[in-house]
Amino acid sequence: MTETTQAGGAVTLLVAHEVDQGYEESFEVWANGILAAAAAQPGNLRTGLLRPAEPGGPWQLVMHFKDAESFQAWQDSPERAERLGSIDHHHAIDRHELRGLEGWFTAAPSGGERKGPPRWKMAVAAALAINPLTVTGSLFLTPHLHMPVVLRSIILGCVFSSLMVYVMLPFVNRLLKPWLFPNKQGPNSQSPVRKR
Repeated sequence: MTETTQAGGAVTLLVAHEVDQGYEESFEVWANGILAAAAAQPGNLRTGLLRPAEPGGPWQLVMHFKDAESFQAWQDSPERAERLGSIDHHHAIDRHELRGLEGWFTAAPSGGERKGPPRWKMAVAAALAINPLTVTGSLFLTPHLHMPVVLRSIILGCVFSSLMVYVMLPFVNRLLKPWLFPNKQGPNSQSPVRKR
């Protein structure tokens, strides 16, 4: 099953794996290998491995990419094909592709359902992330950018969107995790490997 949500440039891939009993340790080695390969891919923002909430439950692989091109490059990469070719005693049982901001505010799928906070909570979190950027930009950047409004807006848009994806969204997501995911396993709850 694949779910795609169009909301912007970033892409988050969530893949659930069922692991045969007794092969958890070898699966974890395999998972860390494919996540390391994904983390080395240009455009990867972070990766994570979420262990099962209960024995026999699914393992979740999480990969964030800055845009659809980076994500597709990973999908087509020989490193990914090589890792997938070495699957033994486990298989993917669910796959979700989330595009845009929603991927930053989504817990790992369980039982075929994608768990995430209500959209109004995502809107509040996004506002908390972008407001410090716009205020800081208005106070310190705009007065020094003596250029046409359109060009200035393009420059500020690029700066703000980069800071949102790389700095503010991960920070706000961690800060508000108990509120965004009450009584749920959040997207970073098992100390995922992070890049950048």
